[in-house]
Amino acid sequence: MYYTRTLDIIHSKISDIAQKNISQTAGLFNLMLEGYDSLTKSLNGNYELTRLLQETTNNPAVSIINERSITNIIGAAYYSRKEIAAIHIITNSGKVYSYERQFAGVIDINYAQTEWYSKLKASSGDMIWLGFYNGSPINTMQQDTVFVFGRQLYDLTNHKPIGIIIIEMDPKPITEALTNVSISPGTRVFITGLNDRVIASNAQEEDGWPVLTDLPKPSKDDEIIVDDHSDQLIVAAKTSLADWTIYGITPKSDLSAEINQTRLFLAIVVLVLIAVSTALASLVSRTIASPLKLLIREMKKVELGNFSGSVNVNSFEEINSLVSSFNRMVHRMDELIERIKLSSVSEKNAQLQALQSQVNPHFLYNTLDMIYWMLDEKGNERLSRVILSLSQMFRYSSDWEEASQTTLRQELEQIRHYLTIIESRLEDRVQTEIEVDEQWLDVILPKVTIQPIIENAVKYGLEPLGIPCKLKVDAVQHDQELHIRITDYGLGMDEETLRQVRESLQMNLNLVSRPGRGIGLHNVHARISMMFGEAYGIRIESHKGEGTTVIVVIPNPLQGRHEDEYPHRR
Repeated sequence: MYYTRTLDIIHSKISDIAQKNISQTAGLFNLMLEGYDSLTKSLNGNYELTRLLQETTNNPAVSIINERSITNIIGAAYYSRKEIAAIHIITNSGKVYSYERQFAGVIDINYAQTEWYSKLKASSGDMIWLGFYNGSPINTMQQDTVFVFGRQLYDLTNHKPIGIIIIEMDPKPITEALTNVSISPGTRVFITGLNDRVIASNAQEEDGWPVLTDLPKPSKDDEIIVDDHSDQLIVAAKTSLADWTIYGITPKSDLSAEINQTRLFLAIVVLVLIAVSTALASLVSRTIASPLKLLIREMKKVELGNFSGSVNVNSFEEINSLVSSFNRMVHRMDELIERIKLSSVSEKNAQLQALQSQVNPHFLYNTLDMIYWMLDEKGNERLSRVILSLSQMFRYSSDWEEASQTTLRQELEQIRHYLTIIESRLEDRVQTEIEVDEQWLDVILPKVTIQPIIENAVKYGLEPLGIPCKLKVDAVQHDQELHIRITDYGLGMDEETLRQVRESLQMNLNLVSRPGRGIGLHNVHARISMMFGEAYGIRIESHKGEGTTVIVVIPNPLQGRHEDEYPHRR
């Protein structure tokens, strides 16, 4: 479509240009011919010239003077235009007067038998455009190409012919005007006269000028014909002064030269576009389609339960962000599933340990109750409270109906039973202060979380002092976390010991693989991390001689952001 449209546009533009060129050339010829016509009319209208041409005398001196006067008049006309090559006047009596550049006086004695002479003699005073001649038609020594025209001279007094005037012009102005019609190097320009015979052309013909037939010919002066239906582009225009038709004939192969260049350029552009399109398609496939296919393949693996894979691509920022989010999601899902598995295994092992440690629990409950009542009957109130607290703690630790989770309210209640035993053993040297707001009592946390911490505080921080000491349990909100703090105002730890304890917590030890150990800080930290995530657990602060604070960090239940991390709470 582009090529066809371009071809139509170029042909249309070329036709317009050719039409304008030939119109301008026809106008230029009209101006030129008007000048030539005026030149011959000025000589024919010269009274002195016509008188001298008709005057006859036997006096040689007068005859010489008359010839000189005629020559001067002709010479004045000769120098009026620089393109004039020669001016010849032939009288009816056979005398020839010439003014030319060279070889003056070498006259063709047979001029009266020539065609051009017959045409001039047969005319009635009109301008006769004889056309191009390879040499002067009169001066046999002049072989340069000339453009010849003439007319018959008349005595304007009695309107009788007295001779003929022939003017030879340099053909350069005409040939230069003909070049205006050319629109390609192969354009041939012709001027035809009567009977369609060529009288001028921009090319030399070895066999003479041809007769152009079967060519469109304008019927009036201002008409311009453009014919492009054959294998040639033909433009034609007619001059108004002379019965001339100017033809410009251009082979369409010349016009197609630029079209062929355009077609070659178009082919190159199409090939480049195909190459660029292929490169773009490959780039899109490599940077967009391929990463998306890889991502879909990994999604299908995730659907089948394989969470170990990851996608590595290098594409656009948006696709890289999508793939990165997918990898994080899969990694998070894998972590949560693994955490649930570990939590489940830990719970089952803890249950198994508890079941293995329970030897007929009802028998032990009944035995402890019997001991309690026996002591109560004997009035040993202090020991009976210890037995009662021990019985309650035993029931609490061996009750797995609620799995491994409990509320802070229940945990604190069991702490009070445990502190009853501790205070009795240490003879009331430990004073405990519990300050927990009512809004935190229903917080969910792993069972037996605070008791091991208090046990360590008593054993390593308070009991070695041997003096009355204070133990404090409180709960405070810290951004999106709830901090349950157990503070003993005892020995405390130096920096090295504190560093070792903190590092041991980060080793992520758990009691699942080491069933022979007792429940301690590592167990509590591991169970909190498995229940709520690695961001939660136990944090320790201590100063030598001032005491130690163990902080149980769990999610703030008022934020409601972590329920999806431990679905077993639902």
